[in-house]
Amino acid sequence: MNASTSTLTGERADLIQTLREHRGFLLVTVRGLTDEQAASRPTVSELCLGGLIKHVSHTERGCVDFILEGPSGMGGDVDPAKFTPEMLQARVDEFAMVGDETLAGIVAEYEQIAARTDELVASLDSLDISHPLPSAPWFEPGARWSARRTLLHIIAETAQHAGHADILREAIDGSKTMG
Repeated sequence: MNASTSTLTGERADLIQTLREHRGFLLVTVRGLTDEQAASRPTVSELCLGGLIKHVSHTERGCVDFILEGPSGMGGDVDPAKFTPEMLQARVDEFAMVGDETLAGIVAEYEQIAARTDELVASLDSLDISHPLPSAPWFEPGARWSARRTLLHIIAETAQHAGHADILREAIDGSKTMG
């Protein structure tokens, strides 16, 4: 299939529309914020708005890489006993704005990743292609995910973190994305 996202119908159109809707819910939470506000941790959680967008970006990129490359796209098998301090710090940094990162840069990268995902949904030969999941404590042993199931995971991850982002934004300045 080689269709543009604007001419899709059916399941693929629904997947893209739902992804875009939840991405929009996430991105509206950072509208008008400074880098300092986006990096702040206004609750007892370690989460910040910029970090949530980074994490969702990382997850979406990894899921698309999985659809295209199989388990190696998600980094391959994971053995927590072999995590190095650098690997653990990279995971912590995924949820924070570090160094010279800016909200604008994080959002721009997320938009590029989103465009890549949308194009994949439009052009993938079949949503039924599947790969075994890498071995990791958070995956069921021996499980396989189809492209469809992987896209549903991206939607769920984005929606979940958009909800977290609502709480963080309200704690920063009282703004609400809904209600």
